[in-house]
Amino acid sequence: MPQSLAKILVHTVFSTKDRRPFLRDKILREELHRYLGGILTNLDCQPIIIGGVEDHVHILSTLSRTCEAAEMVKEAKRGSSLWLKTKSPDLHDFAWQNGYGIFSIGFSQVETLRNYIAGQEEHHRKVSFQDEFREFLKRYAVEFDERYVWD
Repeated sequence: MPQSLAKILVHTVFSTKDRRPFLRDKILREELHRYLGGILTNLDCQPIIIGGVEDHVHILSTLSRTCEAAEMVKEAKRGSSLWLKTKSPDLHDFAWQNGYGIFSIGFSQVETLRNYIAGQEEHHRKVSFQDEFREFLKRYAVEFDERYVWD
């Protein structure tokens, strides 16, 4: 086959350091989501939906056939962190957590996950980020040690 083709869908989740609520301002948060989308686009990883609440972000995107998952997350976190720090003096000490979760999804799951990400504000009125993330780890059968998941 002379052409390399791929359609890899991933759900990426990461929080602010210590889950600090840096992203309370909804307008700033929406601007951040668009900025993250631009970073992904520059990496040739198509953003499908980006959402979250004051202390974490969910990204549903493709993973380019030429971009490693760790590189995509590293660039998204690095670029958005630098950008956020320019937006307000209150954000000068902004940081993302060191780790992240990235999960493959099937094409048939896109609409369900899109709705889930769009409904984050409602969802987190009932469920904490930590409980949500533990559930993802269990659902995807990811072995983890609670001592090393949070920072």
